Amino acid sequence: MRRTIYTLLIAVGLCATACDNMKNTERTAQGSSTPAITDSQLEQDVQTALNSDPTIRAANLKVSADADKNKAEISGTVASEPLRTRAIDLAKTAHAGLLITDEIKVVPMEPTRGGYTEDQAREERAKARGSSEKIGDSVDDAWIHMKIVGKLIGDSKTPERKINVDVVQGVVTLRGSVAAQEQKTEAERIAKNTDGVKSVKNELVVMPRSKA
Repeated sequence: MRRTIYTLLIAVGLCATACDNMKNTERTAQGSSTPAITDSQLEQDVQTALNSDPTIRAANLKVSADADKNKAEISGTVASEPLRTRAIDLAKTAHAGLLITDEIKVVPMEPTRGGYTEDQAREERAKARGSSEKIGDSVDDAWIHMKIVGKLIGDSKTPERKINVDVVQGVVTLRGSVAAQEQKTEAERIAKNTDGVKSVKNELVVMPRSKA
């Protein structure tokens, strides 16, 4: 009988010791786990990844991150679609499974008037026709159109590709609708400040967005 009781006590003691060891192991594992990454750390990691490419670094893209959701937003402008793709691919390497919101705009580098060719003017007219826009027969008109459209796309104050631009003999007509008077004013300012523009007709209609 005594031997049985003694055996039970030993078994209970061993069980208690094993449980304590398991708890200590869990505490050690929890204490040594890597702390969660912060938003600023994730932003820095993404920025470092972007800066690893000199061309992307020169674009000076902006990064905002939400570490809890493992998401990052990249914004800014680059000169070509391949550069935008390259930037997104680099950003994804910053953290495993990182979700990227692409707010990068492609704004091609503007050639000088002296370097702007008839072939480029022909391509610009074709794109304009596809957007129901008018360009005069001169290379100058096509060059002006290219510059104004590029500036409108790159300006955060104007709605991207919601403004139609006609250029005939240096006279610019702005058509379409915008959500605020400030956008209409900004579009006119951009057009007037473009080299080669003689005058601007601002026919933009202000149509405030309805609130849900």
